[in-house]
This record gives sequence, C-alpha cells and structure tokens, in this order.
Amino acid sequence: MKKEINPPRIINSISEWHRIAALPKPEHPSISLIHHADVKTISQDYWQGSVINLYMISVKKDFKGKMKYGKNYYDFDEGTMSFLSPGQVLAVEDDESRDCSGWSLLVHPDFIRGYPLGKTIKTYGFFSYAVSEALHLSDKEDALIESLIRNIEQEYHSSIDNYSQDVMVSHLDLLLNYANRFYNRQFITRKNASHDLLTNLEALLADYFSGPNVQEMGLPTVQYISEALNVSPNYLSDLLRKLTGQSTQQHIQDKLIERAKEILTTTSLSVSEIAYQLGFEYPQSFNKLFKSKTHVSPLEFRQSFN
Repeated sequence: MKKEINPPRIINSISEWHRIAALPKPEHPSISLIHHADVKTISQDYWQGSVINLYMISVKKDFKGKMKYGKNYYDFDEGTMSFLSPGQVLAVEDDESRDCSGWSLLVHPDFIRGYPLGKTIKTYGFFSYAVSEALHLSDKEDALIESLIRNIEQEYHSSIDNYSQDVMVSHLDLLLNYANRFYNRQFITRKNASHDLLTNLEALLADYFSGPNVQEMGLPTVQYISEALNVSPNYLSDLLRKLTGQSTQQHIQDKLIERAKEILTTTSLSVSEIAYQLGFEYPQSFNKLFKSKTHVSPLEFRQSFN
C-alpha cells in the first residue's frame, strides 16, 4: 500500500513558529531573530514539510544533509545563507541536519508593508523558487552580515518605541542589499534556473493582479489559471495541495489579498475603487473576502498604517 503523504503544516505567525520550536514567546509579534543553538526540539511535522507564511533569512553552519525547497533537494554546506518568502514550502531530509549553528531571522510581511522595502523585497531573485543555489559567504562577507544581524538583535532586545520598527527595517534593507551584491558576485555567470510550476503560478498571478486583465476579465478562475499553465484544473489543485497544502483557489485569493494590501497602503483610492480595480462587481464581496482572510476590514487595515 502506498504510504499516505500528509499535507504540509501551515505557519502564519512568528508566535506559532516559536511554539513549534519550543521557544519563549517572541519579544516582538512581527520580527524575531532565532539562534539555532537555542532550538532544542521541534515538531516532527515541521521537518516533513511546512509552508511558512513569513520571510525567513538564515545562515546555517555545521549543516549536514539536504533541504527540500519547493520540489527539489539542495545541499547546504558550512556558512551558507538561504532565503524563504511567504507561501513557499520547506522540508529537511536527514535527522542529523537538524543540529546546526547559525541563526534565522523571521519577518512577517506586515512588518515591512508601508515601507519601500515592502515592494523591493519582491524583486530579489534569491527569494524565488527559481534559484537553486544557496549563497556561499566568504569570511569577509560572513563577518559583514553578522554585524548587521547584531544591529537588528540589539534593537530587537531594546525597549520598543516609535523608532524601533524604522531602525530594524533600515538594517534589514541594508542586509538584503548586501546579500543581493553577494549573489550577483556568486552567480554572475549562472544561467537562469528553469521555473517549476509553482514559480510560474506565482509569476502568473502577480502579473494578472498588477495588469489590466483583472479589471477587464474579473477575478481569474481556476480554469483560466490551469489553461495558462498547460495543465488540467484537477492536476493543478492536487499538485498545489501536495506542495503547499492549499488549493488553486486559495492561492488566487492569497495573491489577491496581498495586492489589495499593497493598494490600500500606497494609494488613496476608496475601498469601492479598489474592489472594482481588483475585479469585484460588488464592494461588499471584496470586503467580505478581505475580512475573512485578515480578520479586519479593508478600511481598518488602512487605518492601522496611518
């Protein structure tokens, strides 16, 4: 009998990740710096596959084994840096690989929303499934990255005030700029990696919701998405559920909500105008979906950033 594969665990918050790793509650709800040596135990299902709806930047040392990122396995040697963006799937294959040193910085997308980094972070190729290589740091590069992380850690452990978030976002922005420089140095002769189905889906939905199609054609259907990817609707949904634990429709809705949050925080368009721009015939339908996904209304979400 074929062994049943459990769907991946979905992690939506910093606090939830801390609970899984048996760590104390985070000092900040939207950002956390975790030293791997402090993680003594972690839930078994996390290693078998998790969808982490956070940005995760990690430096792993003394790491042995293989990490499954999307549908492929990659080797991570000592002093390597890896990047995970919301909605991607992560799993670790070997038991011995769990005992490693280094650190992971967890950032909730809302922490940088409203800052320029909230947009530019999406342009960094190393957050994509299409990138199959880890970033291998030289000693000099590693020391520079470690100094930036210490700055974030110092601010993280300080008393939170009106400037704390600004300072940490600034350090994070600088860290990613340096990582981008190091990546271009490392992969300057690298050909673009072939895109898998999940990468193509992410790009397709991003283009759809940022272009004219959504106003002209309305919300994308599962049929439309599957035809654009040259697969059947059932195959696409089955594959996505195995990879991410979510259906095609849920992926469409998640991308829609991300686009809505971006418009709400960067424009003065009314909620009705945004609903129309995103392909809704009735604003009430947009309000209902947004609140079901975020637990606040679009107007309440906008006000939280003002």
